[in-house]
Amino acid sequence: GEHQIFEVAGIKFAVSICEDIWRDDGPVAEQARSGAQVNININGSPFHSGKLMQRQEMLSGRARENNCAIVYVNQVGGQDELVFDACSMVFDAAGKMLARAPQFATGLTVVELDLASTTNALTTVAPISSRYEEMYGALVLGTRDYVRKNKFTDVVIGLSGGIDSSIVAALAVEALGAEHVHGVAMPSRYSSDGSQTDAYALADALGIDCQTISIEPVFEAYLAMLAPSFAGREADLTEENLQSRCRGQILMALSNKFGWMVLTTGNKSELAVGYFTIYGDSVGGYAVIKDLLKTDVFGLSRYVNERAGREIIPESVLTKPPSAELRPDQRDDQSLPPYDILDPILALYVEQDRTAAEIIELGHPEDIVRRIARLVDLSEYKRRQGAPGVRVSEKAFGKDRRLPITNGYRG
Repeated sequence: GEHQIFEVAGIKFAVSICEDIWRDDGPVAEQARSGAQVNININGSPFHSGKLMQRQEMLSGRARENNCAIVYVNQVGGQDELVFDACSMVFDAAGKMLARAPQFATGLTVVELDLASTTNALTTVAPISSRYEEMYGALVLGTRDYVRKNKFTDVVIGLSGGIDSSIVAALAVEALGAEHVHGVAMPSRYSSDGSQTDAYALADALGIDCQTISIEPVFEAYLAMLAPSFAGREADLTEENLQSRCRGQILMALSNKFGWMVLTTGNKSELAVGYFTIYGDSVGGYAVIKDLLKTDVFGLSRYVNERAGREIIPESVLTKPPSAELRPDQRDDQSLPPYDILDPILALYVEQDRTAAEIIELGHPEDIVRRIARLVDLSEYKRRQGAPGVRVSEKAFGKDRRLPITNGYRG
């Protein structure tokens, strides 16, 4: 139907909703042709890394091509996987930005706009955040809103002394406060002394409580219970996964007893290739870093320390080789390519929808690409049963990328 044009004090304006503003031939253009001098766009635009500049360029162009000032008002807050990052903006009819509000925060900005002038003054233009500053803001806001809006006050995290649990704990403290974050170290016969030391150093730096619950008694009980069934068979991945499931049960027991939400600590690289234990380290109510590739986990961890101006995440955590510590001398790179090789392949295959053949043509090793693509495809059933988590990339596992579990596709 016809677009409604409003008039206040001689100024004609229109209201558009969300996607209306993204189409160059959409309602905003029609409203401008109908006489609107100002278009107020009420938006719920979810965040992903790099989207702010896409929005800003689009809004400037939309104002300029329609000779119509744009007032873009964006929602702020988290809802399940999505984070709405605010950063409302105002542009004059020439496409000049007059105001930009901060990201990930509520606020009020008053802008004076002279429709007859081409020299409107800037009001408040919040600075553009760095890539990791943006990620940090999105992860903190998404975690805080998911926990609080679902009526939880406290969270519990298994602290392994590794980088994934360390960054999740740091984000949780920023989101909820140290008094609402509880750490649990769950060593086994394969845990190094350094891992336990690093877990407690992190807890001290964050100001959170941390308790130690050894998994050895329950792991021994499992082994004894299953010994008759496993007779004649060598120890293998089964015994490794049992350890992870012991830890998952401990965390869920604490959750049940104290009403704490378990934050699971898997990253996107691990989730992509299935390098996690279903019903083990994947248990929990929210997966804070499920959309961060491992290389970004390292980058964000260093940002946390830089932001604090002190060592929150111990340097030893940032420099030691990643390990699940489920067997003697285990390292991630014994099962997977190094993350600086793995992550670019995953970015192409998962986030950009490139086929394995296309990735190989770009110069990546064929044997590695074929293996990684196959692992990603095979792990869909495991990901499907995981917790939701903050989306920070253009394409996250879950709502953005969900393939049939039963399929014969070999890209």
